[in-house]
Amino acid sequence: MEPVTPLETLCRIIIRAREYEAQVPTNYDADESPDNVDGNDDDEAYSVLDDDINTSVEEELEGIIDDLADDQQAELLAFVLVGQGDYDADEWSEALEAAGEESQITEVLLETPMLASVLETGMAAFELDCEGIGSVT
Repeated sequence: MEPVTPLETLCRIIIRAREYEAQVPTNYDADESPDNVDGNDDDEAYSVLDDDINTSVEEELEGIIDDLADDQQAELLAFVLVGQGDYDADEWSEALEAAGEESQITEVLLETPMLASVLETGMAAFELDCEGIGSVT
């Protein structure tokens, strides 16, 4: 299968989605009350990671998706639908049709848990991968 969207673009989306989903070390100062304490007397924090969204990466990812043509956006969502298991690879035309009916593709994609992994799984169903393209690991 030859995707409508260039493989380099798909891989760039995967890279940015990974960055978008990443948690970063918190800058918690021990003199301050953390937001994620368990309420015990020792105020032990549950996590040393923040799950704040990296706004610049979110904006870049949104821009990349928004800049795609309608058929490319639908293809991207169809890969996600296959990656989630909603459709099999042999049901590609149905997945593409369902994706094409979605009016808020960018929002759906940005709200997809583990977008990078799901997209990679969907692409793998068609023997597409990002090996040797960018720094996907």
